[in-house]
Amino acid sequence: MRVSSSFRPVLRLVLLALFVALAGCSLFHRGKKGDPMDTLSVEQLYQQGNEALQSGNNDYAVRTFQRLIARFPFGPYTEQSQLNLAYAQYKSDKPDDAYSTINRFIKTYPTHRHVDYAYYLRGLINFNRSGGFLERYVGLDMTQRDQANLRQSFDDFGALLTRYPQSRYAQDSRQRMVHLRNMMAQSDLNIALFYLKRGAYVASSNRAKSIIETYPQTPQAGDALAIMVRSYHELGQDKLADDARRVLELNYPDHPSLKGRWPNYRSNWWKLIPLQNRG
Repeated sequence: MRVSSSFRPVLRLVLLALFVALAGCSLFHRGKKGDPMDTLSVEQLYQQGNEALQSGNNDYAVRTFQRLIARFPFGPYTEQSQLNLAYAQYKSDKPDDAYSTINRFIKTYPTHRHVDYAYYLRGLINFNRSGGFLERYVGLDMTQRDQANLRQSFDDFGALLTRYPQSRYAQDSRQRMVHLRNMMAQSDLNIALFYLKRGAYVASSNRAKSIIETYPQTPQAGDALAIMVRSYHELGQDKLADDARRVLELNYPDHPSLKGRWPNYRSNWWKLIPLQNRG
């Protein structure tokens, strides 16, 4: 088919534009460099990831272990890399990613020889997410905040102790559970005091009773008894108030409320009328 002479300039322009576009794509692909991690063996990737972890380059460790797992989805290096990835994410302050990774590991490799460490790491993730840093370095009282992470961390460490009581991580887990238990008790005590301050005596007595039943060996148990005494007295429940006082005197004879004073907590935002000795 013959092309009219009037269309030849247009055709030349179209062909020229097409040629330039193709040449540009070719230059782009020749200049584009591949990911260096794509040329490394599984052993090399694993070594790079570990070296990054040891040097504190946690973000690079995350990328390295993620690349290893994507390229080599099976094998012992991959299994260990998932543990290392969760730890690197935890150290990179990515608790949601770390928790997701470690849960996936536990479900995928329930009989792995290091699965006890996986349970321990899962507890640590929520332990720090519950405010460990803020409490230590900023001075915030985390018992005034949401306790979901505290309770989840407590359950995570408990799962480790139930399944692997002889684990090398068991002793540290027990100590952390004691700390978490005290924090949860203090959180409930804060709520009971909140109700007491506002004259919601039924709510304060119920919350204090729950502390006695749920956290009987914590330092907050004595304060909970004192709240029960005060709440029952205000409700006109003299027998219940006297019973609670006797238990308080028997178990906490030096409690300041028995001397007309109240404990001075760090979060001292309430003022309570001293309990009167009802003789």
